[in-house]
Amino acid sequence: MSSYSPYENVVAQDYPAMLVTAGLNDPRVSYWEPAKWVAKLRTTRTDTNRLLLKTEMGAGHMGPSGRYDAWRDEAFVLAFIFDTLGIE
Repeated sequence: MSSYSPYENVVAQDYPAMLVTAGLNDPRVSYWEPAKWVAKLRTTRTDTNRLLLKTEMGAGHMGPSGRYDAWRDEAFVLAFIFDTLGIE
């Protein structure tokens, strides 16, 4: 199982810019698991690329519920991608 665990496979290397998302009410992946992974990445990686952790306080495994909240969440992700790629 540890061979495909993201946390167990963090090594000292360059990583791309990442936006890691978590949901406080996620029954499958507890909110502290992405937080632990991001903390380990921040201390182990060798690059200075952006590494953001966004925890949705009212969301579950599939993100926030409701059409407008889902759109807002998708817009946030797309804004991160566009900004990372330098697209205005």
